[in-house]
This record gives sequence, C-alpha cells and structure tokens, in this order.
Amino acid sequence: MPELPEVETTRAGLAPHLEGRRVTAAVLRRPDLRWPIPEAIEQVLPGQRIETVRRRAKYLLLDTAVGSALLHLGMSGSLRVLPADTPVRAHDHVDLALETGNGGVAQVLRFNDPRRFGCLLWQPSGETHTLLRGLGPEPLSEAFDGDHLFDLSRGRKAPVKTFLMDQAVVVGVGNIYAAEALFAARISPLRAAGKVSRERYAALADAVKAILGQAIVRGGTTLRDFISPDGAPGYFEQELSAYGRGGAPCPRCGRALKQASIGQRATVWCGHCQR
Repeated sequence: MPELPEVETTRAGLAPHLEGRRVTAAVLRRPDLRWPIPEAIEQVLPGQRIETVRRRAKYLLLDTAVGSALLHLGMSGSLRVLPADTPVRAHDHVDLALETGNGGVAQVLRFNDPRRFGCLLWQPSGETHTLLRGLGPEPLSEAFDGDHLFDLSRGRKAPVKTFLMDQAVVVGVGNIYAAEALFAARISPLRAAGKVSRERYAALADAVKAILGQAIVRGGTTLRDFISPDGAPGYFEQELSAYGRGGAPCPRCGRALKQASIGQRATVWCGHCQR
C-alpha cells in the first residue's frame, strides 16, 4: 500500500494542476470503490473551485468552499491529470472534469484503481469525516516528538513497532518506514512499547522525521503498483536498510538480519544492533 511519502508525492504533483481550478463535472463509471461514492461528488462538487490540495495521514483532500473530496489510493490507486480526450482504460473509475485553463486544453483528474481498495468520499465544510477522527499527529509536525511517544506508551505491552504504526499514536508511519526508523534508532521492533525510555523515543521520533523527509524528497518507495503522478516510480527502495532484507547482512554489523511477523506484517531487524 502506498505510504505517506507516496501520498505526499502525489499531493505535491497534483496541487499545481488543480488548485484554483473549478470542477465542471464528475463522471463515475461505477457507483463504488471500497465504499459507495456519495451523491455529493456528482451533485455538490461540480461548479466548485479547488482551493487547496492537502494531505491528512494517507488521505488526500480537495478542498472547496462547500466541502472536500476525500480520496485514498488504497493498494493500487493512482491519480493523473490528463487531457479530457485521453482514452479510458480498464479500471479508470472516476473523472473529475476541470475548467479549461489558459492553454485551452480540457483536462480531467482521473482515478484509476484496479483493486478498488481506494475510496472517493465527501466531507462537508466544517465537519470532520469519520475516517479522519481520532487520528494522531502528523509525523513531520511539531506535535510529534519523543515526549509524545513516551507519554502514550506508558503501560503498553504491545511491540513498539505495532505501537508506532497505530494511527491514533501518529499517522502515516506504515510498515516500511516503521522498520527503517526502528533500525536507525537501534530499537528492537519486539520490545514492549512501555519498556522504551524517553531518550530512545526521542531518537525514534527523530529517525521517523528524517527517514520520511528523505523519502518524500526522493519520491517515495517503489512499490509494485505505485507510480507517481508523472509516471515515474519512486526510488527510495534502493536505500532501505531493513525492510524486505531478511537474511541479508546488516548494513552496520554484517550479521544476518532477522525476520518475523508482528501483527501479521513482515518485520526485519538486526538482533545485534537493535535492542
């Protein structure tokens, strides 16, 4: 599933092409993706100007004066701004037609999703969608630091990797980047969250910020189904230290990296360097 850097890369790629432009029509080629597409997408969104394109956790929001279109890429979704006459492919489920710009070329925002695990929903102005309620802070914000992790972790017996991936603790730290941050901070993913010290959580928070920031700059991590809005894959994968490298030499000590399943997710770590 595309993680936060992939979603942020998508947001940054789309924003210059969408912000300030009016949606003239919504074309739905099926009534649902993961969930039914609400009537507001066809009845309320057309005629509205997209004021901002922003991200909350792994969701993208197209903000207008009356509400926001809420999108999630799921496991295989992609969003492209294309000429309106671009032939429709299989799994091109939604087009949001955009007012003609200065170039005079009609364009659409096209949502392609082969597995249909993504979503297109509606958040009325002044409300917070159910999916966005109860979320923790953004990992690159000032609200996220070692003290935040330490305070929430007291008494927690769950593995620290599971704790770090809890969206109520901090949003957007998925399997890949949790593994990489724990490796960088030298913390075993198996250690109980409540047994990690404040100092080590400070190192972990710093690692999360550094690794996510680096991945965003590099366009995210290449996943099987993910490509960025310009069609180019991300390339952070070649720099991964732990994720997907079970049995390979540890970049620090050379010992074989261990691999196990934690919370039904593949987890790789160094039994020597991470404690």
